[in-house]
Amino acid sequence: MEYFLPFQIQSFPFKFSYRDKILFIGSCFSEEIGNKMLQLKFDVLQNPNGILYDPLSISDSLLYFIQNKSFDETELFQMDGLWHSWKHHSLFSGINKKGVLKKMNDSQIRANQFLKEAKLLIITFGTAFNYELKSTHQKVANCHKAPASFFQKKLLSTSEIISETLNVLKALEIFNSKLKIIFTVSPVKHIKDGVAENTRSKARLIEAVHSVVEHKENTFYFPSYELVTDVLRDYRFYKSDLVHPNETSVNFVFEQFCNSLLDDEGKQIIVEMQKVINAVNHKPFFKESEAHKKFITAQLRNILNLEKKYPFVDLSREKIFFQE
Repeated sequence: MEYFLPFQIQSFPFKFSYRDKILFIGSCFSEEIGNKMLQLKFDVLQNPNGILYDPLSISDSLLYFIQNKSFDETELFQMDGLWHSWKHHSLFSGINKKGVLKKMNDSQIRANQFLKEAKLLIITFGTAFNYELKSTHQKVANCHKAPASFFQKKLLSTSEIISETLNVLKALEIFNSKLKIIFTVSPVKHIKDGVAENTRSKARLIEAVHSVVEHKENTFYFPSYELVTDVLRDYRFYKSDLVHPNETSVNFVFEQFCNSLLDDEGKQIIVEMQKVINAVNHKPFFKESEAHKKFITAQLRNILNLEKKYPFVDLSREKIFFQE
């Protein structure tokens, strides 16, 4: 008897490795996968503008990264004592205007440099709904809990998503010709839009992405959405809000991602890195005991060996942790 729907992920014509730079941009589900890769010591940059959800906001941010465009005070607004940007997540908001601008522009510079050298760009679309400021007609990446009356909400058409995506892909191809791009659609349910509306939104994203991938070289689709909604397809794989995939679900998608795209050396390194992570998370009962001192010595020796074996993996934080 089958308890899971059989699902064969399409093979990819390339593999990535621990030596490669990988940029994640998009919805909060990409943060979950990106965080796992960061924890395992991959060279990853996540959402330089903070979490983004719709294709227009993602394309707009990528074009800004390519142009290395600086932000100025005219692009900030103040609400409830904080300075915000309509192009950034509230992670960048703050009381000090100059501090907010510096944080935004420092992130912009880093994104430009990282994207120029990246091997892989992973774009996760979360919703086909986009918001526009009624006062200026500016597209908004994050509403910052401003009153709904400020915005015009719009469900993007499939053709709009395709057009905007192809436009940014053309710019990316010129900027970094070696870049490979993987699209995913987030399985997070945007139920605030409505259940039927969320389904309609996801359908447009999926159709648009497949249309792009079918006609554009170096672009691929990874089925995060299908793995959660069609393979796992049970609310026990979601958090208590019944909206966000839980840790088990994220681990399952990450495992499928690595099985499909990571090279053999990388799979072995993951095993080694997981041992280091487990050691860091170890909680000793008696820190002054001889047994714990031997444990610390063994971990430092292991880290030094791993640094020699894999010099491209940064274990400086773990080394400091065991030296303190």
